[in-house]
Amino acid sequence: MNLIFDIQQAIEDHYDYKAFCIDNSYYTYKDLAQQISNIRNEIKTWIHQEDTFVGLVVNDDIETYASIFALWLEGKAYVPIHPDFPIHRNIKIIEQAGIKTILDSSENTTFDICTNIQTKYCKTLEIDLVPSSKKIDNTYAYMFFTSGTTGVPKGVPITFDNLSGFIDAFWALKYNITSTDRCLQMFELTFDLSVVSYLVPILKGACVYTIPKDQIKYSYIFELMEDYELTFALMVPSILQYLRPYFDEIHCPALKYSLFCGEALPLDVVEEWSNCIPNATIANVYGPTECTIFCTDYTYNRVGGNIAHNGILSIGKSMKHTFTIIVDRNNNEVKEGEKGELCLSGVQLTPGYWRNEEKNKEVFFDKEYDGEKIRFYKTGDLCLVGNDKNVVYLGRVDFQAKIQGFRVELSEIEFHVKTYLDKKNVVVIAFINKVNNTEIGLAIASEEFDTTLLLGQLKTVLPHYMIPTQIKFVDSFPLNTNGKIDRKKIKKSFGEYHN
Repeated sequence: MNLIFDIQQAIEDHYDYKAFCIDNSYYTYKDLAQQISNIRNEIKTWIHQEDTFVGLVVNDDIETYASIFALWLEGKAYVPIHPDFPIHRNIKIIEQAGIKTILDSSENTTFDICTNIQTKYCKTLEIDLVPSSKKIDNTYAYMFFTSGTTGVPKGVPITFDNLSGFIDAFWALKYNITSTDRCLQMFELTFDLSVVSYLVPILKGACVYTIPKDQIKYSYIFELMEDYELTFALMVPSILQYLRPYFDEIHCPALKYSLFCGEALPLDVVEEWSNCIPNATIANVYGPTECTIFCTDYTYNRVGGNIAHNGILSIGKSMKHTFTIIVDRNNNEVKEGEKGELCLSGVQLTPGYWRNEEKNKEVFFDKEYDGEKIRFYKTGDLCLVGNDKNVVYLGRVDFQAKIQGFRVELSEIEFHVKTYLDKKNVVVIAFINKVNNTEIGLAIASEEFDTTLLLGQLKTVLPHYMIPTQIKFVDSFPLNTNGKIDRKKIKKSFGEYHN
């Protein structure tokens, strides 16, 4: 497949169809094509041929989405830059990626350290969607920056080979998306789940519905799903926790596919959610940015018999093109049913962190697999594989804590607390106290109540060293820009003294 030509064909074949609904305003595929063409001209004028990465200020508007396709048609990769992120972080990203030019749809220029193309003010020109090159396989499509342990963001470049492999694997899941579908795009464009949320619909001539930045994300999703009868939705599981109090009011029979990714997916919440979307296929998909969006999937069974561990739904089996193995600390494969670190390989795997050989050596390794030497990526996720070949997610390798010499899986504590409290959302973290010992903190999204009975129950199912020593009550959990629960902020609230 040639992804760029597929995009061109899809846009040209659906000129009269709705492409985007942004803040209740519709834009057709022809509107999108016009914006792409206008921006392409500016790219040709201002961006040098040797420049690989171009900065993109991520706003919720048609110009920003058109900029992505314009860059791709010109053989350039985009690097999303969030205007609300700390300026020093954005500058580090710009410097690391070697960005010289930034596309910006803001009314005023956001960054003055590069050449800025203000995409709202491009000249209107004849529509031109013909790709500048017929061969794009190994060229970069985008680079996302993830947080780094040293405080310096890590660049994860993704090639068109990687992205084409993902799209091919996605179609192999047999989700029947057509030009009549209405698809949710709930993610910030700095989060790689946004890519599938806009790209898959566009390739099928469907309409993409976005979330304005000034709206409360979970309540706006609720309104979009009902008011516009959305048919396809990829969300992070945290959103369900916020929608949960309204489940009795939510009825979305039009939804055909409800996918979840990015966090552990609690089975009990899915069971309740399934009543809100009676006609939808529900799937738990998994994958890090390093393996291009997601690469395993598990379809929820409405009649029961779902595979779960500590109340968390399985992440399923490898998608087309992906290989998964579970290894010990020496990168040796563990036996079936044994715990270990999940490692991934295949066409979707990034070439490696951008200009970061130290990190590449830490997380990528070569291993013989089916008679071939193959490069694998260590995800940092603790998993096991059952005899049915489904991968069970147990938590992060670094989502463990050592308490009094014992290794503790924090997800296990969360499971037992949630089971006792019935439907209340909780987060368990490990933090360092004043005397440099590790304690377990429990945050509960609830009005304050006496926890004596809760702690008594936990003592019946958990050893003493796994009992939370501090409990806090909050109205709601903080979310990061990707809609996930911000565990770092919660940890700070317990007064951690150092990481």
